[in-house]
Amino acid sequence: MYVVERVARGHRYLYLVESVREGKTVRQRTIKALGRKDALAASGELDRLAASIARHAERSIILSDIDAGRIVARRIGGPLLFGRLWQRLGIDAVLEEVLEGRQFGFAVERAVFVATLHRLFVSGSDRACLDWMESYAIDGSEDLALHHFYRAMAWLGEEIEEKAEGALAPRCVKDVIEEKLFDRRRDLFTDLSLVFMDTTSLSFYGAGGDTLGRRGHSKDHRPELAQMILAVVIDAEGRPICTEMVPGNTADVKVLMPIVTRLRTRFGITRSCVVADRGMISAGTIAALEELGMEYILGARERTSNVIRDVVLADTAPMVPLVLERQAGDTQLWVKEVRVGKGADAQRYVVTLNEAEARKDKADRQAIIDGLQTQLKKGDKALVGNSAYRRYLKASGVIGRAILRKSGL
Repeated sequence: MYVVERVARGHRYLYLVESVREGKTVRQRTIKALGRKDALAASGELDRLAASIARHAERSIILSDIDAGRIVARRIGGPLLFGRLWQRLGIDAVLEEVLEGRQFGFAVERAVFVATLHRLFVSGSDRACLDWMESYAIDGSEDLALHHFYRAMAWLGEEIEEKAEGALAPRCVKDVIEEKLFDRRRDLFTDLSLVFMDTTSLSFYGAGGDTLGRRGHSKDHRPELAQMILAVVIDAEGRPICTEMVPGNTADVKVLMPIVTRLRTRFGITRSCVVADRGMISAGTIAALEELGMEYILGARERTSNVIRDVVLADTAPMVPLVLERQAGDTQLWVKEVRVGKGADAQRYVVTLNEAEARKDKADRQAIIDGLQTQLKKGDKALVGNSAYRRYLKASGVIGRAILRKSGL
């Protein structure tokens, strides 16, 4: 049985009908005329009839209760999984320890956990977090309001010491938490024989406070927005050690040494090898690392370093094979060591060649050149707005002509 709508004399009527078979034909048989549709809707009879029928259908009862807000479906997987990790890492215990003696009047640890979970899943503002958490069953979050998230985030950034000479920022509560978490997992033999450091830019809407919000080189391709620079240090097992946040116009080369100093003074690490990319390199940085007796592995700038271009890459010593085992398959590399200088002042360079990457890069360059030649047939003005092509072009002395640059192809 079902309800159909029919038009008669300019009005719409509702009928309760059923389908019946007469021979090979199926037709509708009217059981009851319910009345004019507009009159039924205005009087509420239609809603009452639907609700009365729905009471006898379990699925409809559940759906109607969800629509009415009497039943709420909430996700539990994420909070359970990351809640267990939160506890095993001791983050909840450290937060409670640092909070001892503070009277906030709400569960600060729960607010920090919910905000962390939100950023892991979807990211966004604290206001967006408040709406997001309604879909999840998170223990202890029932009474959290928007201003609780604001106060919890402000507490994490609360300054507890003046900015030290050479430091990136004043010492704050976040730094204490990082150091206590590291202390929980260290033992008598703990030493960070290898640490990895990198930076990224985080763009955002708004001013970003008095210090962090600045415009600079945007790694997420949003130069029109204010940003901050986030530096992260992890150990050889991929576990985070500490983070630093600095204004968005800070150059990478200025970030490395303050973090190295913090590793030695705040974390008590006397021996470690710092691994950083080529953006961290400067003569001053290298000299400071050597003065501290720190081991380091720094990426090198091939195009701008005369020593690398003229000496290291020109070295004729043979390379040896090295296979790296990875989940996606083994990676075949060729490596060799080149020393520049003599004695204690000699610099050690490790040169690697990935033949698969080299073939891919060559194919990419050839595709650009083929595209250039096609575009050049249309005239060089067609190339003005294409930055990828522009790398391989230079203007000749004759107006309206462009030639391929042979260097680097």
